[in-house]
Amino acid sequence: MLTPCSARLAIPPPDMLRVLTLSTLFPDATRPNFGVFVERQTLGLAAHPDVSLRLVAPVGVPPWPLSRHPRYRAFETVPLAEDWKGLETRRPRFAAVPGIGGRLHVAMLVRALLPVLTDIRRDFAFDVIDAEFFFPDGPAAIALGRHFGVPVSIKARGADIHHWGHGPTAVQVGAAGRAADGLLAVSAAMRDDMAAIGIPRERISVHRTGVDLDRFAPVDRDEAKAAIGIAGPLIVSVGALINRKGHATVIRAMTDLPGASLLIAGEGPSRPALVADIARLGLGDRVRLLGSTPHAELPGLLAAADVMALASSSEGLANAWVEALACGTPIVITAAGGAAEVVTEPQYGRIAAREPAAFAQAISALLANPPAPAEVRRGAERFTWAANTDALYAHLQALVARRG
Repeated sequence: MLTPCSARLAIPPPDMLRVLTLSTLFPDATRPNFGVFVERQTLGLAAHPDVSLRLVAPVGVPPWPLSRHPRYRAFETVPLAEDWKGLETRRPRFAAVPGIGGRLHVAMLVRALLPVLTDIRRDFAFDVIDAEFFFPDGPAAIALGRHFGVPVSIKARGADIHHWGHGPTAVQVGAAGRAADGLLAVSAAMRDDMAAIGIPRERISVHRTGVDLDRFAPVDRDEAKAAIGIAGPLIVSVGALINRKGHATVIRAMTDLPGASLLIAGEGPSRPALVADIARLGLGDRVRLLGSTPHAELPGLLAAADVMALASSSEGLANAWVEALACGTPIVITAAGGAAEVVTEPQYGRIAAREPAAFAQAISALLANPPAPAEVRRGAERFTWAANTDALYAHLQALVARRG
């Protein structure tokens, strides 16, 4: 049980907001694509002239002997403290006990974070804790916020509500949502999902992602295809190889798209099943799994595509949707999460049922009558990192001001 911290530290200058950003979803040297959108948002906030920011990106590791598994041993090379792209970063380990549905994640995270935040606070009197993933970050941040006497903001992104907001950890998620000083959701649909599990809707603000419109931009599509050895129509999918992303649906749709190629950028446990699907359907010459693709390579891949297709069963608001639009590439997606908040015009793409035939029909329609890339790109121009930074700064500043 944490007790309130009694020491009163020096009040920071009135023109400087001191933010402690907490996120278990954040890249490191072993996982460069893990939470790159959280990284980009954090870098943007840290660059704000009125913000001073420290980052804590905890790493969950199971107890010994599971910690010796190659999947987790790689974390031994990740430093406990480092300068990550200009961010002063701590990466404490916490015990992620397997097989119990995450019930102990919060307790273990608080246990690991209390000494770390106490140490940080000796020379950085943070005004607010900014939890960038709802579980286990959010409930842990609530306990730590009470201990240090600072307000807490929690952001919901997708699986942190759709998965952790149900089952054994639902009570912890709901309690954190009701206790937080501020709440953010990546889409209006995400806000609805939060409200559905008992988090007060009126306290949730929509805080959409951004996209780098300089890096993600249209190029000569034929030249881009030639550079990756593709001729003819190209469909691209971007997302981890997990059932929720629905890659099997898009692969099966390819049987009704003769002459088209599909490239899937991502890695994950569904790879063997997807490889088997590709072989069984005789698509080995037209469908390729690219594996984990560096984020820096995605602009060229998305700009080469005629369509970006993703058959997710759930999302908050997928960054890949917006990045494709910025490249002038229309999207075919399911009605998951904030899909209807992104595909607001026909030229931006189609929302289709999560069935191979429906995806094939929607992709065919876009291939037959392709929208102009400049028209498609307008769908992404609503999502800028500058707007994301300004909104997050205003939100956190208001929480601090409310506390007085």
